Amino acid sequence: MSLYTTIAPVTITCNKRLAPYVAQEVAELGFTVEEVFVTGVRLHATINDCIKLNLNLRCASQVLYSLKHFDAVNADDVYKNLVSYPWETIIPDKGYFSVTSNVLNDTINNNMFANLRVKDAIVDRMREKTGTRPSTGAELTGAVIHLFWKNDQAEVFVDTSGDSLGRHGYRKIPGRAPMLEALASATILATRWDRVSPFVNPMCGSGTVAIEAALIATNTRPGLFRLNYAFMHLKGYDEQVYHDEMARLDKQIIDIPGLKIIATDYSEVAIGNARKNALAAGVADLITFAVCDFEATEVPEGGKGVMFMNPEYGERLGNETELEATYARIGDFMKKKCGGYFGYIFTGNLELAKKIGLKAKRRIEFYTSIIDCRLMEYELYEGSRRMVREETPPTV
Repeated sequence: MSLYTTIAPVTITCNKRLAPYVAQEVAELGFTVEEVFVTGVRLHATINDCIKLNLNLRCASQVLYSLKHFDAVNADDVYKNLVSYPWETIIPDKGYFSVTSNVLNDTINNNMFANLRVKDAIVDRMREKTGTRPSTGAELTGAVIHLFWKNDQAEVFVDTSGDSLGRHGYRKIPGRAPMLEALASATILATRWDRVSPFVNPMCGSGTVAIEAALIATNTRPGLFRLNYAFMHLKGYDEQVYHDEMARLDKQIIDIPGLKIIATDYSEVAIGNARKNALAAGVADLITFAVCDFEATEVPEGGKGVMFMNPEYGERLGNETELEATYARIGDFMKKKCGGYFGYIFTGNLELAKKIGLKAKRRIEFYTSIIDCRLMEYELYEGSRRMVREETPPTV
C-alpha cells in the first residue's frame, strides 16, 4: 500500500498565532480541518494531498504525515519502536535523510540524542533489509523524518516539506529586520482588503508585505518559487502528481485590471532591494515603488482600500523617544491622507501605538520571532464623520 494514496493523520505546523489563517487556507483548498491548535492544524490526508498543501499554503511551516504513534518512556523505547518499522518502503536504497524533533521528555536534555536514536533505528533497519546504509545529515535536502515526543507519548512523521514553507523562496535580498513571508501573508489575510482596491504600503523595507499582497491578489502560490521539497525524496514518488499540481498553480493565476499596490521607503537601498525581490516574484509590474518619506506616499483618492505600515518597534534602548514623534506623524498621515481607507499598523510596542492618537477598531494578535505584536486596525472616515481619538473616558 502506497503512502502517497493512504489517508493518515496530517499535522500542519506554523508560527504561533498563525493557525487560524492556515486553517482558512486549508479549508479553501477543499480539506476538512479537524482541529486547530496554537501552532497548527490537524486533518486526514494522503501524501499526494500533502503535495498540494505544500505548494499552496502561504502561512504554514511544515506539513507532517503521521507514520506511527507509540509509547516511549526513554530513548531506548524510541529505538525499539522504530527499528521494526518498514523504512525500506519509504527511504530509497542509498538515499539521504535527516531527522528533526520536538522533544519534551524528562530523560532527554538534548534533542540531538533523540535524533540520533531515530537515525540509528532507521539505518539499522535498512541495513538489515536492504544490505545498504542510507546517508544522513543535518541539511534538509532529502527525505526528512520528524519525531514529536511529549512525556511518554511519541509520534513519528514524514516531514513532506523539508525547509520551512514560511520562507516563500523569491526573496533574494532580505534587507534589515525583514518580516517572514508567512507572517506577512497572515497579516494581509487578517485585514479587510478586498484584493482589488488600492493597497498602500509606506515604510515597505525590502518589499515583503507589498509583494505578498500582489501574490495574494493574483492568486500566485508559493510553490511556483521553490524547486525542492522533502516529498520528492521518498520511495514511490510520482513526479507527475507534482507537475500536474504545478500546472494548476500556473493556470489559476488571475489578472486584476487597474490593481494599485504602492510601496514607499525613505531608503533608496531598501527600494532597490524591494524592486529586485518583486522582480524575482514576478510582480514588479504590479507594484509602484517610490523613494520618499512615508508622509509623501501617494494614496489614491476614492479607492477605499488598505494602508499597511510596519514601523520600527524601538527595541533598542534610546530609540523610543524618537519613535514617539514618528508614531504621532503616522496618526496625522492617516487622518489627513487616508480617509475612506482601513489603516493597519503592525507593531511590537503598544505604548508607541498609543502615540498614533486614534482609536483602534481591532487589535489582532501576532508574534514576530519572540516579540508579542499587534496588527492595529483603524477605520479612517471620510468627510464629516470624525475619526475618534484615543482618550481617557471621563469619570462619572
